[in-house]
This record gives sequence, structure tokens and C-alpha cells, in this order.
Amino acid sequence: MADGDVPERMQAAAFDEFGGPEVITLRLLPVPKIATSEVLIKVWSAGVGVWDALTREGKLVPEGSAFPIVPGAEAVGSVAAVGQQVTNVAVGDVVYVYGYTRPKGGFYAEYAATKAEYVAKLPAGLPVEHAGAMPTDALTALSGLDTLGLPAGAWVLILGASGGQGHLALQLAKRQGLKVIAVASRAEGVALVTRLGADLALEGHGDPAEVLGRIREVAPEGVDGLLAMVGGRTLDKLAEALRDGGVLAYPHGVQPEPGERPGVTVRAYDGETGPRQLQRLNELIEAGPFEVHVAEKFPLGQAAEAHRRLQNSFTGRLLLTVV
Repeated sequence: MADGDVPERMQAAAFDEFGGPEVITLRLLPVPKIATSEVLIKVWSAGVGVWDALTREGKLVPEGSAFPIVPGAEAVGSVAAVGQQVTNVAVGDVVYVYGYTRPKGGFYAEYAATKAEYVAKLPAGLPVEHAGAMPTDALTALSGLDTLGLPAGAWVLILGASGGQGHLALQLAKRQGLKVIAVASRAEGVALVTRLGADLALEGHGDPAEVLGRIREVAPEGVDGLLAMVGGRTLDKLAEALRDGGVLAYPHGVQPEPGERPGVTVRAYDGETGPRQLQRLNELIEAGPFEVHVAEKFPLGQAAEAHRRLQNSFTGRLLLTVV
């Protein structure tokens, strides 16, 4: 597709004020213009995450944003146009993107402009139909595993393993040679993490003492690291499974935040993007079949309904389909 094939206006889900899901409506907006270091993406699908709800509420607004704000931090699609300085992708490439900064709007739209350094070609083994819901959580999960810094053969406990970030962290951990204990939600979540290769899959809503007992049966000397996607009572109890000198890592935003523990290093992390991280992620994904589990899909015009769905629990991720 050449630049001349791009229309002047596009459909986008956007809002003119901060508030609840009802502020997001479908409207016609100008297609953003790209700078020399940017890429214009024709969006096929976009992930819907809690970070989008925070943007809508005015709590996590990308720098440079102006009303009407188009939310959406991640997407999959094709390259519609490239700036003169762009060398990593070309017009027509199928790509995914985690747009860390989005002054020209997010990905709840038919087209979106983003820095080329946030874009990577879709790797082999990643089905395109769900890829729009992958980038943010996968890059964050990779940062979490980097924070733990565990060698192959080590035991890692993932709490919240059937959630958006958790089920991707599980797959990336297995690719790094780690042994994974996955604590998931409900029978559906346990079935998912079992299918994805967990060495031990446990339901997290039962008695934490019983769950801890099961963990100690397979890792009697303690687990080497814990990735905590959720906080609270269950985490406090299961953190006892960490060996002396182990590491507890959690993404910023987990509430309540894990406190310091004797003999354990506690670290928070954020997702990181850029060419090096994107290349590492692609190499790990290409090591075998990689699943992005989507609980529910919504058309672009139902973005508000997708945000309402965010308020209830589900396994995996939510997705907006644009094309």
C-alpha cells in the first residue's frame, strides 16, 4: 500500500472528557500524519487493557495527548506508510506494536501513527488473529523475568498465571528453561496454564495453606523466584514458598503492593520496549507455538462495552477487532 492509498479520515473510538466507559464513542477523525521517524499502521486489532481504562479515567494519560483522545497502547496490523528515516519495516509488512508514547493517538482506530522503534514484524508462530492483545503484556512479562534473573532449571512461581500477563510469562519462562508453578483462577484458568506447559498448575482461590503445601511438595527447597500479578492475602502466604535469597518481582500497579520480606529481594518492574527487547521477544516466540488467549472480542464500535467487560474477571485478554 502506498501513501496515496491512505484516506484522509478514519473511524476511531475516542473520548472528549475523562470518565466511565460511556465517554468512549465512535467518530470520524483525521488520519494522523507521520514524522520521518514514524510509521503509519493500518490497525487490524487492538488489545484492551486496564491501562486503557486508566487513560480514560485521566490517571495514565500519554504525554502530549489532546482531546479527542484515542486510547489503545498495542495493536497488530500492516504498515501503510513509513517516514524517510525508517529502515526496520516497510510498507505492507505485518507488524505488532506497543506504543509507549502516543501523542498522535492510540490504536482504537483504523490508522495510528507510532515511532518506528516501537514496531516489530510479526514473528513466526504467533497467530495474527490474537496478536493485537500480545505486545504490552508480553514485553512486561519479559521485563519481569529479566528482573528475576533466574538460570535455566530454576523454579519460578507465577501468581495470576491465567491473566493477560501471567499466561504469556508462563510461556516465556518455559522457553528460558525455567520450571513453572502456575497459580491460576478457576477451572478454566487451570486448564489454560496446564495446556501451556506449567510443571504444576494450581487453583488460587482455595486455602492458601493447601496451595503452599502443594508447592512445597514439588519444590521442597523453595522456589527461586515469584512473579506476582496479584497482591494481598494469597501472595503473602505463597511468598513463604520462596527460598532464602529468592526474588519476588511484581509489575507496577499491583495492589496492595508486596512489602519487604526477610531474606527475600522484592522488586517492581515495568514493561520495556525498543528494538532490543522486541528482537528478544520475537526470538522467544519463534521457539515454538505461542498462544495469546483472548476471552472475548469486540468490534471497534463497542469499545465502551469492552471497557465495561474489563471490570469483571476473565481468563487471558480482551480484543478490539478493527478490520
